Amino acid sequence: MVSRCPLCKQQTVWEHNPFRPFCSERCQLLDLGAWLDERYRVPDDHAHASSLHADATLDERD
Repeated sequence: MVSRCPLCKQQTVWEHNPFRPFCSERCQLLDLGAWLDERYRVPDDHAHASSLHADATLDERD
C-alpha cells in the first residue's frame, strides 16, 4: 500500500516502514517537535461547554 506522508506529502510505502505514517525519521521527528512546541492543538469542546455553563451560572446569581 502506498500513502502520502502527512508532513511532506511524499509518497511512501506503508508496509515495512518503521516511520509510518511518515516517510522518514526526519518527518516523524519534525511532527513530534511540532506537538511538543504546541503548534498543533486538539480542540476541546468540553472546556468550551464548561465555560458557557460557568457564564450561565454567574448570570443566574445576578
